Amino acid sequence: MLLSVVAVTLRTFKGLELQRLLEKDSILRNNLEFEKIPHRKTIETRISSLQSEAEAQVALLGQQIVKQIEPSSDIGKSSAIDGRMYAARGPLWHQKQRKKGVLPHFLRNVDVESKWSKSGYRSWVQGYQLVLQTLLLPVPIPLYATWQPNDLYEEHIALAALEKEELLVTDLLPGDTNFGSPLFESAYATRGGWLLTPKQLPHKYKNWKNYLYALRKETIELLFQRIMQVFDMKRCPTKGLKRNGAFVITAVWIYQIIAFDNYKSGRPIAEIKETIDLARWRIAT
Repeated sequence: MLLSVVAVTLRTFKGLELQRLLEKDSILRNNLEFEKIPHRKTIETRISSLQSEAEAQVALLGQQIVKQIEPSSDIGKSSAIDGRMYAARGPLWHQKQRKKGVLPHFLRNVDVESKWSKSGYRSWVQGYQLVLQTLLLPVPIPLYATWQPNDLYEEHIALAALEKEELLVTDLLPGDTNFGSPLFESAYATRGGWLLTPKQLPHKYKNWKNYLYALRKETIELLFQRIMQVFDMKRCPTKGLKRNGAFVITAVWIYQIIAFDNYKSGRPIAEIKETIDLARWRIAT
């Protein structure tokens, strides 16, 4: 897990690169408690199995964050949920050919595990998706994250996480239309939370519900942008569902740890890139 943190921080995602890094940097190797340097294939295999562990770490810390940060006096404990598609690396393998199982001979380095999906603002994207839950007020800090195939419905992903007790239940949970299924809304309400989507907003006149829903634009939509900018990860860093999942969820975990530490220390919550840059350049603090 810590080697995955190193990979995300230094933007080094190949097993051979990580192996050579451990060979050359004895201080890093000792800090990571490697008694011997693993083979590159061992590194790649272990990283490919890290996604579930990374998601569990985010969820566990998310539970602590909700308990330790005082809720807003206006709306109580609140969070927001959203999803974002990440484009896969390599050339496009079109849907018609995928359905037929035909991989054209001229396509090289295709991420065959990636899937196609469409959003209202990005149109069709071949890749994967990150579904993220964040604290809404007083500060946006990740609480839960999962990496999934691109062709799964976000509401189904959220409902499955809720049933597994991985998704946190807060007094308020704004989400866009993709999360507005009656089944998910009912399940969330049964557990004591209120799912607020555009389906509950008035069509003609704005009221207090519109104000609450607007908070998600100021929090979770910006949070996705900050995570991508901090780690320079606007698309998939490698190929494969599990390998990408390990690195992307690790990035969320790092952001979550630093943001929570900033909050407890009284520093600006978004002052995260500075910390990552210090680690990237190995500058002692």
